Amino acid sequence: VGRVRRIVAPGPGRLSPRCVHYDGDACGGCQFQHLALPTQLKAKGAIVGDALRRIGGLDCADPEVVADGPSWGYRNKITLTRDRSSAHIGLHRWDHPDRVFDLKRCEIMAPELNTRWALLRLRRDALPPDADRLVLRLDRGGGSHLVIQRRQTGPWPTARELASSLESQGLPTTFWSQMKGGRVEWVAGPPGDRAATVFEQVNRKMGVRVRDDAIAELGPVAGCHVWDLYAGVGDASRLIAQAGATVEAVERDRLAVEEGKRRCRELSVRWHHGKVETKLARLNPSDRVLLNPPRTGIAWQALAHLRERRPERVVYISCDPATLARDLARLVGRGGGGGGVGYRVARVLAYDLFPQTAHVETVVLVERA
Repeated sequence: VGRVRRIVAPGPGRLSPRCVHYDGDACGGCQFQHLALPTQLKAKGAIVGDALRRIGGLDCADPEVVADGPSWGYRNKITLTRDRSSAHIGLHRWDHPDRVFDLKRCEIMAPELNTRWALLRLRRDALPPDADRLVLRLDRGGGSHLVIQRRQTGPWPTARELASSLESQGLPTTFWSQMKGGRVEWVAGPPGDRAATVFEQVNRKMGVRVRDDAIAELGPVAGCHVWDLYAGVGDASRLIAQAGATVEAVERDRLAVEEGKRRCRELSVRWHHGKVETKLARLNPSDRVLLNPPRTGIAWQALAHLRERRPERVVYISCDPATLARDLARLVGRGGGGGGVGYRVARVLAYDLFPQTAHVETVVLVERA
């Protein structure tokens, strides 16, 4: 790891970072704030292309990265950590991931959340003493939420007063409490729906673009049976079913499954709660598959099932080029020859869901050769 000691002359595309924490606190949240957006996009395309060639053994060029929407203030969610040794509440340093710096303002966080954090950070004394993490997020309707992740159960006596203080300043916020790995429980503020706390893309506009493009890559689905694996709250399942397909959706988050059933009611969507690798063998045959796994990628058991079931078309949405490349190598075979399985990578699309960071979203179409 190298550290810049002095900029003798700025290279092409280098800018002064906007955020005071970027250099001042070695913030680990952003990696590209010192680059102009066109330079960021070129770098991200190279990250994807390099991973697919080097790890996946695929013969492909660097994809063009699509950018559509604001490059600042786009995050509708941020997770802050409480450091008990320093009393800081903020983000981790990239050079010392075990350390947390005290966050004043995040330039890629939505303005509505920055405004609330400016007040909450001054009232940290009103937070429960066992709080480990704070999650600030906006729901689809524009409502604001604060989820406090705690180490133990018990009352939070100052929650109502803190929520009232925010509301008195025109900042209504729903307060939730959550034990690690447990269900969220409403504590104070405007009553809210637990579904507002399940996983959503932090960049909603670009998330919709990626989802719609991925569904388009499935091709005509009317009359088809489609698997939606790692289905989340079922946004893709709903759209695929509305296009005339029957859908089997698999998701391990029980709350997301409950919300998905609500959103897909009266549509031909059958839900399976559990891990994809344990549910695939039970699904009805399908020629269309949509994959949207977490950053860790797809379990090898699930890939083995896919190779065995041999769907005609697989669309893979990925937020990590390295695990994507690994999974494609297993599914397609190094060099794109299929390794006897008979698959080929037909198209690679890339999207800038996370401006100012090194992260990139990718959609890959895999077809039977």
